[in-house]
Amino acid sequence: MITITNSSNMEELEGILELQKQNLKKDLTPEQIKEQGFVTVSHSLEDLEKMHQYESNIIAKDGELVVAYVLAMTKQSKNDIPRLVEMYESFDHIQYQGKSVSSYSYIVVGQVCVSQAYRGNGLFDQCYCAYKDYFNSKYDFAITEIASINLRSMSAHKRIGFKIIHTYTDSSDVEWNVVIWDWE
Repeated sequence: MITITNSSNMEELEGILELQKQNLKKDLTPEQIKEQGFVTVSHSLEDLEKMHQYESNIIAKDGELVVAYVLAMTKQSKNDIPRLVEMYESFDHIQYQGKSVSSYSYIVVGQVCVSQAYRGNGLFDQCYCAYKDYFNSKYDFAITEIASINLRSMSAHKRIGFKIIHTYTDSSDVEWNVVIWDWE
């Protein structure tokens, strides 16, 4: 039986990392990347512990096994993961409804992943529904960035209700779509 809940202990954070390792772009074939999508950032347990100090993550578990997650990052997480500093800094310059993104109260989707064996069963949508239910009273919207080449992720996020508000190319020549799921 699958349960969707908030991460609450070290074993669950370790379960997130194990699932993440199975889906890192650097370890997948071009076919897997195209068909299944991927995650880009490889977190450490210390990274997740720092993030968890501010907000818990949404996870799906089959028994004790973490089979999906949606990470939560706040403005306080800005300097915790060097790869993401550029994204946070871009929020000062990206406009949403006439104001800079940084002027809003937002939660960053630090990463989302569903185990390959559990895909196609609505788990992505269920986890995001729980994410919204948990965070929408504290934040105006969820925001994240998705590599333009990650077509599966772009499609799934659009289905949920995320909209592209900005596209940019980072210092590594990767094109990113900044997307928002407005909860107002």
